[in-house]
Formats: sequence, C-alpha cells, structure tokens
Amino acid sequence: MHLQAGRRRADDSFEWDKRARHFRPLETAPYARDFIKLLALKPGESVLDMGCGAGSIAIPLAQAGHSVIAADFSPAMLGTLDAGIEFYRLEDLITPLELAWDDDWDLLGPVAKAVDVAFASRSVTTNDLKGALAKLDRTARRRCAVTMVANSSPRYDLHLMNAIGASVTCSNGFVYAFNILIQMGALPQVTYFESPRRDTFDSLEAGVADFSRMLEHGNEDKIDRLRDYIAHHMIENPHAGEPGSKGVPQGRYMLDHVRKVRWAFIAWEPASVPRP
Repeated sequence: MHLQAGRRRADDSFEWDKRARHFRPLETAPYARDFIKLLALKPGESVLDMGCGAGSIAIPLAQAGHSVIAADFSPAMLGTLDAGIEFYRLEDLITPLELAWDDDWDLLGPVAKAVDVAFASRSVTTNDLKGALAKLDRTARRRCAVTMVANSSPRYDLHLMNAIGASVTCSNGFVYAFNILIQMGALPQVTYFESPRRDTFDSLEAGVADFSRMLEHGNEDKIDRLRDYIAHHMIENPHAGEPGSKGVPQGRYMLDHVRKVRWAFIAWEPASVPRP
C-alpha cells in the first residue's frame, strides 16, 4: 500500500491528450495479440475496455465480432479511436465513452453487469486501486482482467539502468492488486508475459536526451555513464524512417538490445456474482 501510494502520480487526461497524435492502431501489436489470447473471450461476448486509448485492443476485438464499450478519460485518445472506428467501419460494434476511474460510475459509467467481460489493459492509472478493481468487478457478468507491470516501470530500460549502476524501484503493484482481489472474495489467476520495445534516436545526443528521462530519484548524476553506454551500444536501425509502434518515424539508431517489459495478466470471476 505504501509503494502504491508513493507511485510517481496517477496519470491525467491532459498528458494522454498530448500523446494521442502518436497512436495509430492500424495493426495489432504483439502485446495486444498476447493480451487478447489470454483474455479468452467466447464468441459474441460483450466487453468493457477501460482505458482503451486509441483502440489497440478494442478495434481487433470488434473486428472479431465483439460488442465493445471503449472507455477513456482522454478526449484526444477517443478522437483517435473515432478515426479508427471510421477507418474499419466498426460504428455498430464500438461505443466510445469518456470515463475516468475516479468518476461516479453509477452516474457516468456502464450499469452493473452491463458486459460479459470487463478489463483494463495497462491502464489502472489511479491511486485508488481497490476502487478501480471493484468497478470492473461490478460491471462484468463472467470475467474481469487487468495487466500491470511485473518488474520496473515501462519508463525504464532495466538492462541499461543495471549496466550504468542506476537504482530502479519495482513497486510490485500487481501483488497489491492480487491481495485486494483475495480480500474481495475473488480467486485471481496470474499469467506473466513480456512485450518487446525498441527505442530509436537520430544521434548520440538525441539518445542521451531521450534516455535521461530515466535518471530520476537519485540517479541524476549518472548522465556521463549513460552517454558512455549509449555511445558503445548504439547501432544502425535498419527500419529508420518507417513508422514505429505509435506511428512516429523511427530514428537512425537503436541500442543493441531489445528492451522487454514484463506484465502480470490478472484474471478473475467477478466476486459480485452470486455463487450457486
């Protein structure tokens, strides 16, 4: 609870509004494919995608025939989602909804047991984790799921940080979520999987400027080590100029290792459903 309360901060809609222009879900990324496989939907099931972003999961689910309530607190993200809905002609299957975790779901959210499956993919961005899990639980008839990071924050390249002797805090918020669900009377199941990420840049100094975002919480004095590491491990990017995972053209260089983020996929049957 202490680590969760001390997290960097809950995300806000303005931050994600600024990022929205970089999201173009015109193909299903490896992370989304893995998530959808673990979600294990039955044919025709309806879903709530809470924190849907630009639709990286909502769109492929709708293409598979599922009815999706796609909720997010960022108007700009929902605007990007609208473009994807129009592009794929999914108006009859995806219902966008502007909604935040901290909103009163009795007034603004989907009604209790509105969907078969409710989930939040990498989007439990609230300081009230118990309240967020309870809201998913009340909304689903059959199944709920969340993914939470299971090592360091996705902001960090753990391999790089270890190489330069920088400290990284792993909050293990997924353990907190697991325990909350146990207290709620659920029997959560946890599956781990990894998603690869490639950070690209156009010059050494551009790489240093980008990766220096990781040097916080007492690591600010590691900037020279960071520059030295990048100088010795930057290689030509064979896909330079091509769109990256978020639609931004890739840079000329990348590091010689793939950054991997480990995720905990936590699924449970809603505790709020009466048992026979």
